[in-house]
Amino acid sequence: MTASAARAAGAPLSDLRARVEALGPWFHNIDLGGVWTAPDHFLGDYPNVKFKGFAGALPEDLTGKTVLDIGCNAGFYSVEMKRRGAARVLGIDADDHYLDQARFVAQTLGFADVEFRNLSVYDVGRLGERFDVVIFMGVLYHLRHPLLALDLIHEHVAEDLLIFQSMQRGSTTVLDLEEDYAFAETELCHESGYPKLHFVERRYAKDPTNWWVPNRACAEAMLRSAGFRVEAHPEPEVYICRRGEAADGAGAVYPAKGVSA
Repeated sequence: MTASAARAAGAPLSDLRARVEALGPWFHNIDLGGVWTAPDHFLGDYPNVKFKGFAGALPEDLTGKTVLDIGCNAGFYSVEMKRRGAARVLGIDADDHYLDQARFVAQTLGFADVEFRNLSVYDVGRLGERFDVVIFMGVLYHLRHPLLALDLIHEHVAEDLLIFQSMQRGSTTVLDLEEDYAFAETELCHESGYPKLHFVERRYAKDPTNWWVPNRACAEAMLRSAGFRVEAHPEPEVYICRRGEAADGAGAVYPAKGVSA
C-alpha cells in the first residue's frame, strides 16, 4: 500500500499530525501520506535518501522470505522489506519509544502484520530462529561490543543475506594485507588504510551512545572475521553480505554474571 492510499483510508490529516507529534521526537523521517514524521530532519529525507543508494542491490522480490531488522528504530526498513513481499518481518529495538513509532508507522501504512519486539542485538539468541535477510544498519557504532554483536548475528540469526551499514571515519583506502606479520613490524599500524576502530570516550556528534567508529578497512575486516562475505558495496557505508565461515577462533562469548552479595 502506498502512503497516499494509506492516508486516504485512515485518520484525518489533523489527527495524523497530532499522533506524530505525540510520538516525537523522530529520527526516521517517514512519509505517512502527506504527513512527515521528522520534516526538519538535519539529513532531510532520511533514511529514504540513504536507501535509494543501495535499494537496487537488494532482491526486488522477497516473497516467502523472513527478515530481521536489528535496531529498527521507527521501522522504515522493516516496512520496505514488507513492500517487497517478505512473508515475515520482525523489527527489534531496545528502545520502547522507537518501537511505539514503528508500530504506528506500520499500521498507518497498511503493514500491521510487521512484528516489533523489545530486544537488544546482544540477545538475538533468544529468538531461536534464523532469518533469510538480516538488516544491521546504523547500530554498530552505538555498541560497546561491536564485534561481539556481529558474532552473535552470525551464530544465531543470519541464514543468508546481511545488509550492513556503519558510520565510517578516517581513510577509505583498504590495504592489501599479508596473512601474518613479524612482531617487529610496527610501521604498518600507522598506514591510513590499515583496519582501525576509533574509540569515542565521551561524545561524538553530541551523542553519548557513539562508542566506536571504524574506517572502511576495519568495517570490511570485521565483517569477514565474523563470517560474512561481502558481495556488494553499493553505497560508501553499506555492504551486502552472505553468511559464510567465520575466521579461526571467532565466535560469540557469553560472560557469566557475577553472584550478587
